[in-house]
Amino acid sequence: MSLNRRFIPIAVTILLFLIMFGAGAFRYTGFFSMQVLMNLLVDNAFLLITAVGMSFVIVSGGIDLSVGSMIALSTMVSASLVQQQGWSPIVVIPLVLIMGVVFGGAMGAMIHYFKIQPFIVTLAGMFLARGLCYVISTDTITIDHAFYTAVAQTKIPLPGGSYLSISAVIALIVTGAAIYIAHYTRFGRNVYAIGGNEQSALLMGLPLARTKVMIYALSGFCSALAGVVFTFYMLSGYGLHAVGFELDTIAAVVIGGTLLTGGVGYIFGTFFGVLIQGIIQTMISFEGTLSSWWTKIAIGLLLFVFILLQRLLGSRRSSVKL
Repeated sequence: MSLNRRFIPIAVTILLFLIMFGAGAFRYTGFFSMQVLMNLLVDNAFLLITAVGMSFVIVSGGIDLSVGSMIALSTMVSASLVQQQGWSPIVVIPLVLIMGVVFGGAMGAMIHYFKIQPFIVTLAGMFLARGLCYVISTDTITIDHAFYTAVAQTKIPLPGGSYLSISAVIALIVTGAAIYIAHYTRFGRNVYAIGGNEQSALLMGLPLARTKVMIYALSGFCSALAGVVFTFYMLSGYGLHAVGFELDTIAAVVIGGTLLTGGVGYIFGTFFGVLIQGIIQTMISFEGTLSSWWTKIAIGLLLFVFILLQRLLGSRRSSVKL
C-alpha cells in the first residue's frame, strides 16, 4: 500500500525529528531524557501557538506577516496596563486576546472585500502593530506582578521527575483544539476548500467572506495568546520583542509539511515543525562551541529541502492530472 503523496511531507518531518533526536542522544551525554523533550515545549510554547494560527492562514492560501508585531504589541499592552496602570491580569489578558481577534479580523476583511493580497495587508499590519508598541513606550517595561511571576515559575510535575510549564500546557491545549477544528468542523473543511481552489469553493456556495475573516481573526487570537505566553516567559513588554518572529513561524509551518500554495497541511505536522526548530537549538546548546546563528543556517537549509520536496510533489501531481 503506497503512501498518499499529501502525507509525504509530514512523514518526512516526523522521521527527521526522530533522526535528529536519536543523533543528539547518541552524541551528547544527558540528551536522551524526558526533560530535554519537555524543554522543547517549554522553550517554544509561544512559537507553537503562533504557528498553529499561521497553519490555518497558509492552508487557506494566505500569509500573515503581522504575528511577530502582534506578540510585541500584546506584551506592551499587558505590561503597560498591569505594571503602570495597575489593572488586574484577569481584565488585561482577555482584553489583549480580543485586541488580537479584532486586529486579525480587520485584516481578513480588507483582504477579502478589497481584494488586496494578504502579503500587502499583513505587511501593513506588521508595521502598524510594531509602531503602536513605541507609542506606548520606547523602553522595556518590566513586570513584577505576583500573578505573572507565579505563572512563570510554576512547574507542573510529570512522571519520571520531569515537568512542564503552564505556557507549554496552554500550547498543547491550543494544538489539540486546532487539530479538532481543522479536521472535524465545517470551518476547518471550508479552510481547506478555499486553499485548494477558492473559485470552486465560491461556486460550491461556501461562505468565503466569513471564513476568511475568521481565519485571520484566529491567527490574530493565536498571536495575542502567544504574546501573553511570551510575557510570562520574559516578564516584560518591549517593542523589539519577537522581531523577525513571523519568519520563524512560517518556517515551522512549512517544515511541518504545509504547502505554501494552500490546500494541504496538518496541525500535527506544524507541531513537529516547531519541535525540529527547538531540537536544532538544543543540539547547538549541547555542542557549546557553535554560535546561535547556526540555528538560522540549519533552518534555512531545511526550508530549501522542504520547498523543493513540495515542488516535486506538486509537479508529479500536475503530471498525473494531465
